[in-house]
Amino acid sequence: MPKQKLALQFASTIVFWLILRAMNISLELMLPFGGGRMYDIGWLAVPLMFVAILATVNGVNFTDGLDGLASSVTIIVALFFMIAALRMHSGVSPVAGAVIGALMGFLLYNSYPARIFMGDTGSLALGGFVAGIAYVLHMPLFILIVGFIYALELVSVVLQVSYFKLTHGKRIFKMTPIHHHFELCDWSETRIVTTFTIITVILAMVGMLHAI
Repeated sequence: MPKQKLALQFASTIVFWLILRAMNISLELMLPFGGGRMYDIGWLAVPLMFVAILATVNGVNFTDGLDGLASSVTIIVALFFMIAALRMHSGVSPVAGAVIGALMGFLLYNSYPARIFMGDTGSLALGGFVAGIAYVLHMPLFILIVGFIYALELVSVVLQVSYFKLTHGKRIFKMTPIHHHFELCDWSETRIVTTFTIITVILAMVGMLHAI
């Protein structure tokens, strides 16, 4: 199942790349803290796009493990990109606004204790939205800042699995994705969600100061 899921994600990324080409949207990158300048990294932009999209999609998927966690974090991420789109006079701000509205409505039923759950269908779609709007705005590198929680969740899983295999059974964290580690450290779900959301808010503000 994981291999089939990754294959479909890879295929979806190819389709997205072809759509960008058809719409004449370049893969130029805006560097964080770069004063809004665009940079063309040539053919390296294509493999970077695949890595960025697959990492983001799976990072959001791993984040969806506690009531309201993926929703709360992604609301802030979507707000960041909506404001960036407005400041850049891009036409994708309504898309980000629609995602924010949908997630706020969803959060009414998904916050602890959740009555409705997102599942892979929702979390993978949100990951696709984050990566997609970032590329339309030429801001995929900003995902490392504003989407730090996604990266943290993904890296925690990669490190745990790699270390477990190398040491034949030893672990770095009590459990991954890392929000489960904090659960086993006696943090409540609401404390983890609140902390991760506050971290995202702070990093979104930092990213916005240097977005354009």
